[in-house]
Amino acid sequence: MSDVVLYERRGPAAWVTLNRPNKLNAISGEVVRRLRKSWRAAAEDDEVKVVVLTGAGRAFSAGYDIAEEVEQQIESAERWHEVLAEDVDLTMELWALPKPTIAAVRGWCLAGACELAMACDLVVAADDAQFGEPEIRYGSGPVTLLMPFVLGQKKTNELLFTGDAISATEAEQLGLVNAVVAPDALEDAVNAFVQKIAPTPLPVLRLTKLALVRAQEAMGLRSAVSANLDISALLNAAETPEQQEFDRIAAEQGLRAALAWRDSRYGEGLA
Repeated sequence: MSDVVLYERRGPAAWVTLNRPNKLNAISGEVVRRLRKSWRAAAEDDEVKVVVLTGAGRAFSAGYDIAEEVEQQIESAERWHEVLAEDVDLTMELWALPKPTIAAVRGWCLAGACELAMACDLVVAADDAQFGEPEIRYGSGPVTLLMPFVLGQKKTNELLFTGDAISATEAEQLGLVNAVVAPDALEDAVNAFVQKIAPTPLPVLRLTKLALVRAQEAMGLRSAVSANLDISALLNAAETPEQQEFDRIAAEQGLRAALAWRDSRYGEGLA
């Protein structure tokens, strides 16, 4: 595995760590490829009962690597559909992984990374965690539309129209998070869940996960995600003046300046 993603067996659990801490674990194309290899390695290892996803350093992840997207200069809706389909495939492969999954979250958990966390069966968060999908603030949107199925429609509407983030405590109240702990207790709390799950026979875990996946499919989750991918491709190709200005600032002054400009329009600094 490349250093951008670490894969480690810890007893009955496979720990998968996003390892770009100097970039808040932004999800690049290489990270996507390495994560998918990790999902498959864990799925095929009969000694693994639980898969844990976490991030190195002070954040889970700030989401997909915007700087990489700006450099690619993607323009057409057709090309955006190809690129975004890879992101959807990554998240949905994690969602349907035939073993229980746990997201161990500290710090920022935003955009595509928030989707990865929501795709996990359980989420354990440090009390400094912040969850959100701020993509609307630079003319994009969530590509894997899981939030309505996790939070319900009204709170999803609020978060996706405003781009606001919510605290770990609020996320727990809304049902996105299973437990909130102190940052230094995060791994112990995850390990406690692992130890409760691991004694169950693997075939039972697989079939239980399959039942849960099929229940959500019956409620239309896959259809909603597929429909949203088509809309996301159009949205990213819209080339609004705000999108163009964000890209211009990012190209001329760097991503940090572009993010500062973006959030100044909303009266706050999110990134």
